Parts: sequence; structure tokens; C-alpha cells
Amino acid sequence: VPKTDNQSDLEGPHRNAGPWLCSICSQQNDTSCMSCEVCGVLRDLSLYFNNTNEPEGGAKRRNKHSGVSVLARSLFTPSSPKSKAIVFSDGFRGNKNATGHMQASLGTLHKTFMTHKQRHNIVPFKFDIPSPDDMVSIGLKSSRHLRKADTSVPCVDIPGKMVMGDDDLVAEKDTSTDPSSSVKLDELGGNSSSVAANTRNETLILDNELQHLSLERKPKNSKAKIKKPVPVSQYKPEPWMLQGEDQEMPRQLNLAIVGHVDSGKSTLCGRLLHALGRISKKQMHKNEKEAKEKGKGSFAYAWAMDESADERARGITMNVGVAYFDTKNYQVVMLDSPGHKDFVPNMISGVTQADAAVLVVDASLGSFESGMGVNGVGQTKEHSQLIRSFGVENLIVAVNKMDSVEYSAERFNYVKSQLGIFLRSCGYKESAITWVPLSAMENENLVTAASDTRLSSWFHGTCLLEAIDSSAAPHRDVSKPLRLPICDVISSHVLGQVAVCGKVVCGAIRSDSKVLVMPSGELATVKIIERDSSRLSSARAGDNIAIGLQGIDPIHVMSGGVLCHPDYPVSVASSLELKILVLDITVPILPGLQFELHAHHAKVSASLVRIVSLLDQKTGKASARKPRMLTARQAAVVEVRLEREVCVEEFGTLKALGRAFLRSQGSTVAVGVVTRVVQRELELQ
Repeated sequence: VPKTDNQSDLEGPHRNAGPWLCSICSQQNDTSCMSCEVCGVLRDLSLYFNNTNEPEGGAKRRNKHSGVSVLARSLFTPSSPKSKAIVFSDGFRGNKNATGHMQASLGTLHKTFMTHKQRHNIVPFKFDIPSPDDMVSIGLKSSRHLRKADTSVPCVDIPGKMVMGDDDLVAEKDTSTDPSSSVKLDELGGNSSSVAANTRNETLILDNELQHLSLERKPKNSKAKIKKPVPVSQYKPEPWMLQGEDQEMPRQLNLAIVGHVDSGKSTLCGRLLHALGRISKKQMHKNEKEAKEKGKGSFAYAWAMDESADERARGITMNVGVAYFDTKNYQVVMLDSPGHKDFVPNMISGVTQADAAVLVVDASLGSFESGMGVNGVGQTKEHSQLIRSFGVENLIVAVNKMDSVEYSAERFNYVKSQLGIFLRSCGYKESAITWVPLSAMENENLVTAASDTRLSSWFHGTCLLEAIDSSAAPHRDVSKPLRLPICDVISSHVLGQVAVCGKVVCGAIRSDSKVLVMPSGELATVKIIERDSSRLSSARAGDNIAIGLQGIDPIHVMSGGVLCHPDYPVSVASSLELKILVLDITVPILPGLQFELHAHHAKVSASLVRIVSLLDQKTGKASARKPRMLTARQAAVVEVRLEREVCVEEFGTLKALGRAFLRSQGSTVAVGVVTRVVQRELELQ
């Protein structure tokens, strides 16, 4: 009877009719099954190969209890001179040893026990060339030789490589290989020994290459390879950096909008932009429609700045919004900062770029008192202290929501007197503070003078736009090397995969120039410079710009880093000495305190190592050595240790990179300046 494709060579007239019992799981299987349908154990082979050396009882016990072990033992039991020949169905021969176990080659067993459909042609390895195992073995031995070899060992000169000669390699002879397998290879034009020698050479080359490969990332504390820094005193600005000072071009004014939560900052910004034509009617109509659908009709103007879904859902500003508008004297970069206490770190990162600030105060009953912290910590006070610590000297106080108090002059004067006392205690001069009563929702006293007689009857000062335009021009220092703290890392189709934005605090930058990215110490090429979506060929100190970089991996660019001149790198600190002023705190500051240190756009965990001395606030001299703790309104010199390295400068060298803020448990506990930088060791090229 011809066999089908699903039949094995053993299938045919069976000695045992009916189902057979699996010795492992006791499953009854059909006679045609060669293995158990449940557990896959092979059927006992003694049914097909009669063992004359075993008694009948032994065969029965093996059939019942040891089904799988027969095949396993037959594969791994060494051959014996007493073995008997067994002829398989297709003419293949196997051996049966003295113990009665069947023994045959893997190809023979495969063809015998597998069905015709499942068979694969198994071609024996001829060993006329080195096998994969031989390649691995030779590689391991050559690796040991390379490590132990000294200069007296002869080498083969290969371009770019040094490998050992063939005479110094000893290969172990494989006794299991038939000597007759070493035959002449007509295709290669040589014998097996020459092939093996060439293979060994290739293996040595690969092994030597693998010794120098590493998949590990560069450790965080690895030293950056930068050029030896040149003293800053030797720096001289190039002629192109000074050309912009003589040209008539709009100067940039970075204006921070700060204040207590729900004081109307975003609404004021949106209303101002709409009045100046910076928001189209189509966009405004869309904002109004979406705000009404969500039951927040009064947020239509605020959504011009609060664009994210989270901000619109919660009704508060979470990130610093950026917008541009022009006045007679300036191109203003408006920085709408969050007022909620949970987002003060974001506010710090944005306001560090400010040249001037608008402090928005809610004039309605109860709201002003809440911002001043009558019943807790108010953000009006904290924001006032922070922007003064940033070096902002010109302050505009916008007393908003005057319509809610019927434009009362008494209420305005009360707010002015209460807040004025606190601002003067922060270091603001009376002449540098401008007070503007207004209503953002009603568009009163924003762009033009007040039209409502209830306000115009007693207030005869400037409107908000005029107050911004009359701000003192900030100082721009191009005489120092380039310093651009990275505010954010972005990616766009125009700027490229690696782009950063921030304010140039000193020096200048232009397209196709090289910059050093710190603290990574990597060089990059400036390809594109943009300001308010307009492309520039160069930018100078004070410009808030976006830059597209080339030739650098994105992992080396991070927020809080600094772009600087390749020959004049910024200082990188692991520890700092600070001169701080403790704010209104309830819990004293002790050595060992863990806190967050903010410096420009960098934020890092830090710890207070020791309190060096207390300072007399009038004279600035040390009044006590090594005090045990610091309390509210005290000034002191302290040492702090940073969890990771930060780019900073001493305050006397560069003020913008020399300010620091200490925050703990969600509030600012101290503000200060850097008096000494403990730099890391730099690996100089």
C-alpha cells in the first residue's frame, strides 16, 4: 500500500490494535499517532524494534513507564562493539547496543519518524571549511593571545590593524573530524589549511575591532573636552557686532506680565493684542465661540495666550506665553507668566529674560488682600520679590478690574498705599514705579486714554501702552563674549531637528558661526536665526531669538544650558557660594536643608552645606561667623552643593547668570547672587 504524505515510515501494520496509553499523562491516543496529543511525548519505540536481549516482562514495563526515555537514551548512549544492526524502513541502518537501546544518526531518525510532509533534507556538514563553532573557538583563542602578547611577538601588518602571525596561533585538532575531510577546494584555489589561515586572519581583525567598541553612553560626570579658555579680559568684539548700534532698527523690550492668580493677566494680554491688531477677527471669533460652548465666555481674550487644552480646561496659565507687538520705540516681547503658586518655577524660567515688568493687581474687594497674603502666602508679594531679584528696576503696576469697584479713586489709592510700602521694601525706587488703573475686559485705559468719565474724571496719567513705550531703554552689552541661556529646546520644519530659543544676554551671534554648547562641551553650527518668525543674519545682546543648530546630537542640548563663544566657555559649577536674603519664612533654615536652586533657566536639586556668616544688611559686612540657623529677613553667605552641574557666572562678572533663587516645599525661601563658583575639572584639548 503506498504511503501518504501524512504517514511516517513506521506507520503500517501495527502489532497492537486500538489506542495506546501515554506513559506520562495517561492519555489514550489513536494508533496512528506517533506522539501524545496532550503532552507530545513520543510513543514507545519497542513496539517497532524487537529487542531479543530483553525479557518480555521488561519490554512491558518499559512500555508502561518509560516511553520517552527510550529515544533519549538511544540518541546519547555511546556506540558499543556489541551493537547489532537494525534496518529501517527506507534502507537506513541503525545500531542496537548491548543494553537494547536503538542508536542511529539524526538524519536517519528524522526521515524514519517524521511524516513525508514534515521532512527536511538534512545534509551532513563536510568539515572542509571551518564550522561556525570553529570560528568562535579561533576568535576566543586569538583574543587571549592578543591580550597576553608582548612586543616581541611577530605581527602581521594590516592597514589600520595589528594582528598576530599565523605561526603564533596553535589550533587544537578536532579528533572527531575525519582526516579525509580535508580535501582540495577547487573553487578557492587552495586547501583547507589555507582557508583556515585566512579565516583566522579575518577573525583576528574582527576581534581587534570588537575590543574597541562600546555600547555604553557617555557617563554624566565625564569630563567635557573643550579648548583651553582664554581670559575674558582679552576678548574684543568683532566689527560686525557693533554695526547694529548705528543702524536704525527697533530695539527689543522683554516685558514680563506677572501677578496673583486670577488677577486678569492673560485677559489683559489678549485684549492688548486684539486692540493692536495682532489677533485676527477670525481667530477672535473662534475663541469666543469655543469659550461660550464650554461656559467660559469671559475667557475669550485669555485664550489668545492660553492655547493648550490643559490651560483652557483649568482656566489658569501654566506655561509662559510669548507674544509680540510694536510701539513707537520698541518691539515688545510680552511674556505672560503663570500666577498660580504651583507654577512659580515656570514663571521664574520665563521672567529671567525680562527687561521690564507689569505687575497686574486685582482691585476687587478681597482679591487684592488675597494677593497680598493677608490670609496666607500671596503671589503678588512673591512675584514682586522675584522680579526685583531678577534685576528688573522699572515696574508698571496695572490695577485691573477697576470696573468691579465702579472706578473708585479711594480703592485705587488704598491699593497704591498698601502695595507701595511693600515694593519700596523690596528695593524699588518710587520714581521707577508707574501706577495705571484700568479695566482689561472693558478696554479702559489700555491703548488709549480712559473714555469712561468715572475714571477720566480723577486719573490724568498715561495709559498702559504709553507707559510701556516710555520705559527706560535696557543696557545691551556686546563687549563681552556670547552668552545665550537656553530657555527651551524646540523642533520645527523651518529651524530643523535641533533648535533652541532664549535671550542673548551679552555678545552677539550670527549665521554659520560656531558656538559651544555647555555644559556638554559640544560644538555646533548656527544655521538659522529667527526673531518673531522673521529671519535674521545676526542677533545681539537683548534679542529674544530662536536658533537652528547643526552638527550636534540632541542629547547634548538641554534647557538650562548656555550657548557661548568657543574660546570663552561659561563656568560650570558643582558647588556655589551664595550671598542670600531670606524671605518671610516660618521655619528656620538649617544646614542640610534640601531645596531647589533656580539660576536663569536651570533648575537643580541642591543642599545647604554650611552657613559661612551672617551679613549686616546696612553695611554688608559679616556680623557673625558660622551661625546655627537662618531666620526671616536675614542676610548671609552660604555654601551649597548641587546635584548636577550648572552653568553660572559670578554676579560681578555677569549679572544675568549670577542670580539664584532657593525654593523649598512650594515657596521661595531665599534669593541671592553667586559670589564664588566652584568649577568642575575640565579636560582641555
